[in-house]
Amino acid sequence: MNTGGRLIAGSHNRNEFVLINADENARIKSVQELSGQVCQICGDEIEITVDGEPFVACNECAFPVCRPCYEYERREGNQACPQCKTRYKRIKGSPRVEGDEEEDDIDDLEHEFDYGNFDGLSPEQVAEAMLSSRMSTGRASRSNISGIPTHGELDSTPLSSKIPLLTYGEEDAEISSERHALIVPPSHGNRIHPISFPDPSIPLAQPRPMVPKKDIAVYGYGSVAWKDRMEDWRKRQNDKLQVVKHEGGNDGRNFEGDELDDPDLPMMDEARQPLSRKLPIPSSKISPYRMIIILRLVVLGLFFHYRILHPVKDAYGLWLTSVICEIWFAVSWILDQFPKWYPIGRETYLDRLSLRYEKEGKLSELASVDVFVSTVDPMKEPPLITANTVLSILAVDYPVDKVACYVSDDGAAMLTFEALSETSEFARKWVPFCKKYNIEPRAPEWYFSQKIDYLKNKVHPAFVRERRAMKREYEEFKVRINGLVATAQKVPEDGWTMQDGTPWPGNNVRDHPGMIQVFLGQSGVRDVEGNELPRLVYVSREKRPGFEHHKKAGAMNSLMRVSAVLSNAPYLLNVDCDHYINNSKALREAMCFLMDQTSGKKVCYVQFPQRFDGIDRHDRYSNRNVVFFDINMKGLDGLQGPIYVGTGCVFRRQALYGYDAPVKKKPPGKTCNCWPKWCCLCCGSRKNKKSKPKKEKKKSKNREASKQIHALENIEEGIEESTSEKSSETSQMKLEKKFGQSPVFVAATLLENGGVPRDTSPASLLREAIQVISCGYEDKTEWGKEVGWIYGSVTEDILTGFKMHCHGWRSVYCIPKRPAFKGSAPINLSDRLHQVLRWALGSVEIFFSRHCPIWYGYGGGLKWLERFSYINSVVYPWTSIPLLVYCTLPAICLLTGKFIVPEISNYASIVFMALFISIAATGILEMQWGGVGIDDWWRNEQFWVIGGVSSHLFALFQGLLKVLAGVNTNFTVTSKGADDGEFSELYLFKWTSLLIPPMTLLIMNIVGVVVGVSDAINNGYDSWGPLFGRLFFALWVIIHLYPFLKGLLGKQDRMPTIILVWSILLSSILTLMWVRINPFVSKDGPVLEVCGLNCD
Repeated sequence: MNTGGRLIAGSHNRNEFVLINADENARIKSVQELSGQVCQICGDEIEITVDGEPFVACNECAFPVCRPCYEYERREGNQACPQCKTRYKRIKGSPRVEGDEEEDDIDDLEHEFDYGNFDGLSPEQVAEAMLSSRMSTGRASRSNISGIPTHGELDSTPLSSKIPLLTYGEEDAEISSERHALIVPPSHGNRIHPISFPDPSIPLAQPRPMVPKKDIAVYGYGSVAWKDRMEDWRKRQNDKLQVVKHEGGNDGRNFEGDELDDPDLPMMDEARQPLSRKLPIPSSKISPYRMIIILRLVVLGLFFHYRILHPVKDAYGLWLTSVICEIWFAVSWILDQFPKWYPIGRETYLDRLSLRYEKEGKLSELASVDVFVSTVDPMKEPPLITANTVLSILAVDYPVDKVACYVSDDGAAMLTFEALSETSEFARKWVPFCKKYNIEPRAPEWYFSQKIDYLKNKVHPAFVRERRAMKREYEEFKVRINGLVATAQKVPEDGWTMQDGTPWPGNNVRDHPGMIQVFLGQSGVRDVEGNELPRLVYVSREKRPGFEHHKKAGAMNSLMRVSAVLSNAPYLLNVDCDHYINNSKALREAMCFLMDQTSGKKVCYVQFPQRFDGIDRHDRYSNRNVVFFDINMKGLDGLQGPIYVGTGCVFRRQALYGYDAPVKKKPPGKTCNCWPKWCCLCCGSRKNKKSKPKKEKKKSKNREASKQIHALENIEEGIEESTSEKSSETSQMKLEKKFGQSPVFVAATLLENGGVPRDTSPASLLREAIQVISCGYEDKTEWGKEVGWIYGSVTEDILTGFKMHCHGWRSVYCIPKRPAFKGSAPINLSDRLHQVLRWALGSVEIFFSRHCPIWYGYGGGLKWLERFSYINSVVYPWTSIPLLVYCTLPAICLLTGKFIVPEISNYASIVFMALFISIAATGILEMQWGGVGIDDWWRNEQFWVIGGVSSHLFALFQGLLKVLAGVNTNFTVTSKGADDGEFSELYLFKWTSLLIPPMTLLIMNIVGVVVGVSDAINNGYDSWGPLFGRLFFALWVIIHLYPFLKGLLGKQDRMPTIILVWSILLSSILTLMWVRINPFVSKDGPVLEVCGLNCD
């Protein structure tokens, strides 16, 4: 698709479609200039006839009408021109209708009764027919002048120009279908349902008549066919022999010939092996872990038995509240724990992938991948970070013709557009440098800033010189990007203007047309070494007031439709603008699962863990989230697969279209011959009931086995059977209701292995691409409900993965040795809490929606333990209420002198100790098989409390307000990157209301500790025993909130924070002790003496 490096903008609803020339002087071409006249009825282009002239429907006024509208008007309408009201005359190539009998001057018997009937065609063939009609505009040669393939075209196009073998009309199972006299329709690319693409370059091979009297050898059946059979049989035997040679060597058998020393034999055997394998956790680690879980359940039962049967009479309210909170914590633990029952790891074999799909001397057979990058606000998501992500994608270790990068600019910012233009120019130098020297990572900012020996394993003498030159080029590129950012700080009063003087179409962020710009991948744009580059496309969907745009999910669905029209890769990679590809072989890692012939058919997506740069080694606020990615996700991978986390995920496009997962055929059951006779007699009645459907299956098999004697009879019967199916118009309406009214996109959804038709005009593709990103395209369709990214929550990732798992798909968790993706995380406390708030709010929205996993998806393909994990992902914000109450209880107990537990007996002490030991043992064993350090585990526990009493609590109330009162809350985009020094934002304090609940809890518990210790000192030795339980309870809360307190205090250059905290604590205790003790006052009270003065 060649657009001359210009921006395409338009609106399908407003019938706008312009080509903004950024290279010439303010020249704007309309669609009429691009591709001729436009039909005034449907808006399509007027086709070119066989004679090379535009199609003219009315010879009186030449009112522009396309042929499909002309034929529809003659067949269904008033048969008159809309402008001059003159009756349409029959044109050669059109079917005859009532009233054409007197027009005898036209001799066109071939198309006289060709009504373009769709009856009997499958929905896929209808979509293909519409696609052929729409995309053939402008071509002189057509398979059918009306643009609608007939049954003959769908059923008689040959696969090749080979002369078919004639077999007296009978199909032989050993002869391939294309060698029969009965011509079968071609299938260009693997499809879910076979559909045909008439290829004018292939001559039509007509079935030859066969005279049965002649000897069959004359037609080659006895010679050629038999010879082919023998060659196929010998080839199969030779393949088996090669496998035996590779596996067993000679082992006593003598093989003759030189093929024993063929070095390709091991390679052929290696290519047949699976592309990946599961790595189960060793039994020495997983067995004790499962035993501890069972023991913890038993101890938990004994704990609640004691707690419920031993209430605290003088503090009944505190006791009841604590028991309710503890029951909720136990249920939450069960939902979180049992999905980790079957943790596994995985290993990929990239060498086998290359052997199977990248054979030497042949084109690569690896599947194409469309990469989606989403960005909104260039001020919060710096263009330099987005540029590095795009550069890492363009330089990925994958065939360049198989990669297409689509950047979604949902803010319609000219800054993003100009930065992407600069990025495309720099990519012409950066991509060949990366591939020439095989550097990692391939994001220049992180490559040049890494503190390692960059000369390791580098032997090329010119590497140092070219690296210095490339670093200088990148620094100049950064200066240009920074200049664009500085210019964008002040917006002109009249809005932005492009280089050719054209106003920027996106000056109004909430009201602008859709925009598409193809930067790379078009003819003539290559790198500095003359090699082809991956495709790079800028997309900004149309936005109008009054339309719901659904934030990130809507942007992803727009990219999904645009990519289907322009490239239609069978797999999609979704990354955030700040997540660059850290491992250039990441796409190959995913293909090891998705393209595996044995287990890859049911895989809907491959999820990679999120890794982050720019975080301090202590990870104060658990930004890395290691426990979730290295423990929880491994556990889910052993069930039905990990959940989708929003980035770093490679999808199967067909799974996003809402199709069900392929179902494995069950192996045939045992027949009566395998069972004893007495068993057959006892179970005879039961087997007779099951035999009815088997008889029906046998009848259908017999019908399929009975072949027609002549090919003509077979074709006629096929037509008769097809007429009994549903009408094509009904099927097309169903497809349009699901996917929208774009025949090009609808046809693309039926291609399992992707691909775009070859004979397509750029103008038609661009018009379709503008249509599918229009703001009203999704109206009255299933987008966001059953198709694409699912709407209804700000965390669309959980919903989307949940829907695919409900359709029976499974996902895969891939952890390569070198992290596949890396990104930047918010490292200051306020941004981190806002990020957690948005995630929790999305979970609350899902909880109140119809897609809640508690009641949705039963009877589908979702496994029970997988459902537990999804239930846990939507109910965890509700834990904030019992957690807040439970963290308040220690302070209340210390201030009131009461406690939630009565005097502890020996039995209760054993139960409590066993519970604490089981909790610690579970965490230790999880750290062991998950490979997580104790620091990361403890930071995760601390932030669970901090986020639970702040972000989760606010998200719960915001979700309730949205559901009950209809009050919407807008989330803010988390800022990416830090330019003020390493970890500078860690100590940046930003006030937010989220800080109030944890600060209140912290102050209450510190005051409670001070009051409790002072009271124990004042009351004597006997009061210290009951105090220990209350102190332990309060210190547990304070220790968990310690990172929050550290964030509040900010950066302390001279005095460590811990010393400051304990100084305040101890000084408060000593002060209160001094007030309570007061050594200058007698224990019996003050001594009063008469001073002797007369005060009167």
